[in-house]
Amino acid sequence: MFKVILWDLDNTLLDFDYAQENSLKHVFERFNLGECTGAMIDSFIEINARHWEMLENGEITRKQVFTKRFEEFLKLYDLRKKVTPREINKEYENGICHTISFIDGSYEILNRTKHDYALYCITNGDTDVQRQRIRVSMLYKVFRDVFISEKIGYDKPRKEFFDYVTNHIIPCERDEILVIGDSLTSDMQGANNAELKCCWFNPKGNPKPDNLKIDYEIKSLDEVREILV
Repeated sequence: MFKVILWDLDNTLLDFDYAQENSLKHVFERFNLGECTGAMIDSFIEINARHWEMLENGEITRKQVFTKRFEEFLKLYDLRKKVTPREINKEYENGICHTISFIDGSYEILNRTKHDYALYCITNGDTDVQRQRIRVSMLYKVFRDVFISEKIGYDKPRKEFFDYVTNHIIPCERDEILVIGDSLTSDMQGANNAELKCCWFNPKGNPKPDNLKIDYEIKSLDEVREILV
């Protein structure tokens, strides 16, 4: 019987890909960069995801994520003379803060379960950005606390991140905690590192890896109810 649910935020509860697309389009308008094509959006989403994965693997720092992702993107489309990585990152992050789209009616799911389980948010995002998104989305009303890696000093999937979290939630045993997230490299790997049970949110039906222990797999967040019964 689970007592605590640790929810990932981006692309689990909030549609981060949608936020990226809208924010990038806003950036192109703000700096007069021309048309923001679908191919450009796809390129940036891939570049951004790769840089966050490099952070999770300890290959680059958080500060480098924010600059290097746009250095690569601007170079790819020959836009370096029109805007700096720092300028575009600041405007992009501001756009992310104010673009809220819930996945699978996630807010309603959290609202239904908040009285029966202790719900917490775990995220690797920028502290200021994620706090703002939690506020704008009203998710602060359903979570008992929000754990942001930048504030903790360790990123998912580091065991130290999850140790900090488990030391700051309601008293419970480790087998009473469930981690739910979409990322294999941060959420599922992190749960494995911390010896916690995990649920992989896999709406695209990607193949299940052999190198990770995944206790549950769902394609829709509604399926969480079957796990919590």
